[in-house]
Amino acid sequence: MNVRSHVGINVADPYEHLGRGYAAHRRPDPRIARAVAQALGDARTVVNIGAGAGSYEPPGATVLAVEPSWTMLAQRQVGAAPAVRASAESLPLSDRSADAAMAVLTVHHWPDPGAGIAEMVRVSRRQVVLTWDPGWLASSFWLITDYLPEIARNEAGLACVETVVAEFRRRRRRVEVVPVPIPADCTDGVLGAYWRRPYAYLDAAVRQAMSGLALLSADVVEPALQRLREDLDSGAWHTRHADLLDLPELDLGYRLVVAAPV
Repeated sequence: MNVRSHVGINVADPYEHLGRGYAAHRRPDPRIARAVAQALGDARTVVNIGAGAGSYEPPGATVLAVEPSWTMLAQRQVGAAPAVRASAESLPLSDRSADAAMAVLTVHHWPDPGAGIAEMVRVSRRQVVLTWDPGWLASSFWLITDYLPEIARNEAGLACVETVVAEFRRRRRRVEVVPVPIPADCTDGVLGAYWRRPYAYLDAAVRQAMSGLALLSADVVEPALQRLREDLDSGAWHTRHADLLDLPELDLGYRLVVAAPV
């Protein structure tokens, strides 16, 4: 990949607090990794935008990670792909310099998602974005429906699957949307990861790695978690959600958006 000279960025780091411990609780899940790898296809050169600690970077490809947060860059493991500090809206790459561009659960954090999508299209031939459908998640996930509807209200305006699809189509890309079910023992601590392990949501360190929870005020979260704790202690949660207890995976609205030339 041809990396252009780049002077870096000068912005506040939103992950200075949110991203602490991220690498410990957001470990790549092998089943999600397979879905991402399948979407990337035979790409030999990949730019990972909003790369964070490096989850889902394909091991068989030449990867360049792009990440604006020092906090996240510091959590990349020894031997991880080389990384540059830059924003999605201004990628330090030449046109069509990568076979594929990927963005994993990051577009909703971009200041200008449209500009970031345009940059993905500019620098690569194929684009892969892991995101989610907020409406699906809000209607199907007990943590939101039973305890924290505030998550749904906060996420209603985020740039998620609908925005991503629309931005790719604006740029005359052929788009495929692929459901990504969340395994019951998911190792990637996304918001919906513990749908069958409800006790995990009582762990502050687990919650800190989920922006949907970490960005809520304690005045909202603590009473909700107290109700969850009481429901777990009484058995009410298990009675109410008995239909979940034997499921190996659950569709909570997470989606891979795959874009390619028409």
